[in-house]
This record gives sequence, structure tokens and C-alpha cells, in this order.
Amino acid sequence: MTRPQPSPTRATPALALRAAINRVRRRLARLLWHRMVFGERSQGRWLPMTRIAPSTCIEHEGRLRLGDHVYIGPFNFIEASAGVEIGEGVQITHHASIVSHASHRAQRLLGRRFADWPGPRPGWVAAPVAIGAYSFVGPHSVIEAGSVLGRGTLVRAGSVVRGRFPDFAVLAGNPAQVVGDARSADAHWLERHPELRALYEAWAGALPAAAAPPVLPAAAPPLMPAAAPATPPAPPAPPAPPAPPASPPAPPPEPPPAR
Repeated sequence: MTRPQPSPTRATPALALRAAINRVRRRLARLLWHRMVFGERSQGRWLPMTRIAPSTCIEHEGRLRLGDHVYIGPFNFIEASAGVEIGEGVQITHHASIVSHASHRAQRLLGRRFADWPGPRPGWVAAPVAIGAYSFVGPHSVIEAGSVLGRGTLVRAGSVVRGRFPDFAVLAGNPAQVVGDARSADAHWLERHPELRALYEAWAGALPAAAAPPVLPAAAPPLMPAAAPATPPAPPAPPAPPAPPASPPAPPPEPPPAR
């Protein structure tokens, strides 16, 4: 016997109660752990326009230096033991990791002596990380110790970044490589919204000529269609072949023999 399915328009009292409880739980969780509120403090500076999701984990927050207008979304991990600097206007989406040290080599080299090893641990890597102003870090990306990203950098989703990169680099891959210039797309948007150019150039500077969209020449007036060429006269008909010669007349019949 199959269990009767509830109607999509009419619910049992138990189902209605469970749905109401789930909705209340989601709202409470959003208010407590997911709702973002403007206002942070970093290195003694008040940052009224910076917001960080409560679900982001920050270790050694005292060594994290933030600019204002920064957005750090949910479920990110920032480890700042060697120092992390995030410039003004940087956006870090979600599920990204920024680490300033790596210990896995030292753990393998030292084995059980890793925890109580006296002095510096062989294989331990530690170096500060810097992310330039108005950069973007896509989801599920990793920025490793010692990385320096110039201003306006775009890190595509899933990238593993290690090293120093110039301003306005578009980074992608594992390991991440420069695959473009972010100003190319900026130029097209500024062409559509020229009233924003002053705001953009306040942090980015003037666009280089190579990044500006090409200026197309004015369209030339359409040409008059050319007259169709006159139809050439038909070639003369070939002469008729000569008539075949008449067949010679048949010879007269021979006279009958005399008797």
C-alpha cells in the first residue's frame, strides 16, 4: 500500500509546523551568522564602508590590514600570521583562502618532532600577502604565502595564485597565469558610461591607448548601385553544313540477249 502524498495546496498540520520552524531557523541563522553589517576596524583605523561576513574565519586578525570599501563574503579563510594587506575596494567572494604561511613541508620533514622542534623548522614557508586596491578574488581560489597582486587584479574562480603580478592582471589556472588585462573590459563599460570616467580614473588612472576601445570611422554614404552591364549580342549562328553530294544515277538495265 503506497503512502498518500500531501496535496501541494493543502498541508497537514505537522507539515505546516515543520515548514514554519525551518523558515524561522533560516532567518535566525542569517541574522546571526550570515547577515553582513557595514563597519569594521583595522590597525586602529575605522572603516565605515567595509563589511565582512560572520562566517569568514580570520586567524591572527591583528596582522590583517584592511582598506575601506572592502567586501569579504561568506565562508572565506584568511590566515595572517605573516601579514596580509587587503587594499581599498577589494572584493573577496566566497570559499576563498588567503594564507601567509605553509607548514606541510616541515610537517613531513620533521615527522613527530614537528610540534616540539627547537628553533626554526626546516621547510617552513612564511611571507606576507598583499592584494592591491579594487581587485577581485573569485570563489574557490587560493592565494599562497608571499603573493603580491597589483591593483585592479581579477582572480578567476578556482585559481591557485603564487608570485608577484602586475596591475590589472587577469589571473586564471593552477598555477595561475596572466590571461588578460582587466582594463579591456573596463574600457567598454566606460564607453557606455562616460560620466563614470572621473570616478574610475581616481584610483586606476587613465586608460592606456591599447585598452581603449577602437574608434570606428564614420560610415561612408552608400554608393549608387552600378548599372547592370548590357547584354552582349548573341554570337552569329554557325553556317549550315554543306549538303551531302547526290548519289550517282543507277546504270541503265542491260538489254535482254538475242534469240
